Amino acid sequence: MSRLNLTKTILRHGVWYGVVTGSGDTAPALRVTCQGTPLSDVSISRGPEGQNWSVRIPIPAEAIADGVQTILIADANNGAVLGHISLIAGEALGDDLRAEVDLLRTELDMLKKAFRRHCMETT
Repeated sequence: MSRLNLTKTILRHGVWYGVVTGSGDTAPALRVTCQGTPLSDVSISRGPEGQNWSVRIPIPAEAIADGVQTILIADANNGAVLGHISLIAGEALGDDLRAEVDLLRTELDMLKKAFRRHCMETT
């Protein structure tokens, strides 16, 4: 279990930003990997209040591909996963998401009908 806590702040222009707390005055040692390959462009700097650390992770071009790509952010000292960045892209995946939404709509319609029937029977 890591004593570090990672909080995402924003993802903008291909760069993920976050804040790490719990490391005190020592910069946290993070291991950031994409498909098992360590990312080298990660930067960690003292936060504005001096009590936390700002993390900047540029998203590598090879992480932008069809399907789901995951970037893991872990404590380098004990390997505990602190967070992840998931990128989802591609047409095939879009079809899967549309099918899931259609299924959810169908189930919601069934629940609405059952609830209305229940309300009519109990009044």
